[in-house]
Amino acid sequence: MKGLKYKRILLKISGEAMMGDRKYGIDSSTVDYMAKEIKEALSKGVEVAIVIGGGNIFRGSEASVEGIERASADYMGMLATIINALALQNSLEKHGVPTRVQSAIEMKELAEPYIRRKAIRHLEKGRAVIFAAGTGNPYFTTDTAAALRAIEIDADVILKATKVDGIYSSDPVKNPSAKKYSTVTYIDMLTKGLSVMDSTAITLCMENNIPILVFNLKGKGNIRKIIEGKKLGTLVRGNNGTRVKKKSH
Repeated sequence: MKGLKYKRILLKISGEAMMGDRKYGIDSSTVDYMAKEIKEALSKGVEVAIVIGGGNIFRGSEASVEGIERASADYMGMLATIINALALQNSLEKHGVPTRVQSAIEMKELAEPYIRRKAIRHLEKGRAVIFAAGTGNPYFTTDTAAALRAIEIDADVILKATKVDGIYSSDPVKNPSAKKYSTVTYIDMLTKGLSVMDSTAITLCMENNIPILVFNLKGKGNIRKIIEGKKLGTLVRGNNGTRVKKKSH
């Protein structure tokens, strides 16, 4: 792992990213592309954990507006993340990547239960670990789950995969003159309403000094380039830009 900027990453993939150009569901060619990108990062010696959303199948917050009780809707959304996790696991294993899915909701026929120490051990053995079912609790997003898991496994960074190449002052699709930020602080994210992650997730990262790097997943080789230290996307961090690592496990 010599020469790598990051040794252990938490990759956050939205459910919408699984759709590719489809309007809903899972696009197999898109998932296959993701698997190849993750495999390339693993081949460099970096440890990769993944949190995946379920918005391509079911979004609890939207369903609750339409009349489904919020907690039930959120649990339904968690089940959608299980489907996506299994799809990504299947694609990774087709490419020879050893993978484990850990679920925050017990589902032993399909996935391991989430156990922090076991997850860390899988990572140390070079396995990709996919964290599914969010935090296992309603009212929390998968962004918050990503922040929580990153803290628990002592990840060096959260890589937030999006459809654009960073954080902008406004929507670059609607406003071509929108300014792209190379770096922003956690406080900027909260006070300027830069809606890349929800406020709970950002606050967790701020309190535990976990940097967030927002980048475009569609750029071929972008994950590898990031772990090698190339400047891509937008880095979210504290004012001093440094992180104090915890003691080793």
